[in-house]
Amino acid sequence: MSKVNLILKDIQKAFNTGVSFMLPAVVVGGIFLAIALSSGEAGQNGMQITNKFMKNLNDLGVIGFTMMIPLLSGYIAYSLAGKPGIVPGMILGYLANTPVGDEAIKTGFLGAMILGVASGYLVCWCKTWKVPATIRTIMPILIIPIFVTFVLGMFYIYVVAQPIGFAMNWLVSFLSSLQGSSAILLGLIIGAMTAVDMGGPINKTATAFTLFLMAEGIYGPNGAHRIAVAIPPLAMAISVFIDRKKYSAEERDLGFPAFFMGLIGITEGAIPFAARDMKRVLPAIIIGSAVGGALGMMNGVETLVPHGGLIVLPAVNGKLWFFLSMFIGVAISVLILHFTKPNIEQTDSNV
Repeated sequence: MSKVNLILKDIQKAFNTGVSFMLPAVVVGGIFLAIALSSGEAGQNGMQITNKFMKNLNDLGVIGFTMMIPLLSGYIAYSLAGKPGIVPGMILGYLANTPVGDEAIKTGFLGAMILGVASGYLVCWCKTWKVPATIRTIMPILIIPIFVTFVLGMFYIYVVAQPIGFAMNWLVSFLSSLQGSSAILLGLIIGAMTAVDMGGPINKTATAFTLFLMAEGIYGPNGAHRIAVAIPPLAMAISVFIDRKKYSAEERDLGFPAFFMGLIGITEGAIPFAARDMKRVLPAIIIGSAVGGALGMMNGVETLVPHGGLIVLPAVNGKLWFFLSMFIGVAISVLILHFTKPNIEQTDSNV
């Protein structure tokens, strides 16, 4: 086996390790959020939770989701470099999921995965340094974590975040030029942007664009966006229910949490599936979400609140097509997954 193949195999193993350690946070956070938001009412600022107990439960769910991305990144680094990689990986994963810079950029799970891999390999390089025995004892608990976190953190903030910010601003300008000229194309783009990074900068750019238009009294693009946010987790849940042999035991356990997260418009419910099988899952959910967004725009769906999923149906103009667009988008994603994902036994036998 070539060196490149060995590296790719190590990275794939690291992704699987990161997902495995992340899953409990997804389940805990998703279920708490689903229960709390189901008690709320749709308002101008999204789902409004008035019950004090449910607010506290919602806070626990938010914390669970906040921990999800650092856990993913930290244990990717751990798989590649051992214990010294955990802390840099987690801190940098948290950084990837936190707005930074003048443009308040965050790269979400994709950025966290990249930083997790980078942390792992940089830690591995640091472990090859020839240092005196007195220093070697503090290398894994002091020198390596500080060095790796500083170098990659500053590189991310000063080199990576700025170009992403400029790109996101360009995207907003481009989407604004489409408004009123091509409903189908705008819906396709908004839907695809919603699914491509599930809470990352591209998703957040679509959100910011639709919120800007809502302030101007234009609700159609928000309708497309709020249809699309539910499609990835719902599609993954339905795919798990229908094609159980295509998923590991851990992924099958995520079916019901992903379903409930889809109902309340939490796109991040699909992240564990995408992180484990990006080349098949991402195209499927992007296409399904794009179609759902386009159908919503074509049929005049308007969502009057900044939240998504079927839970906001009372605050939707064009309820039938809101539901049908979501249903069709989910069905397309599920079909793509059915024909592209092999049974898990076949995957294992080819490793």
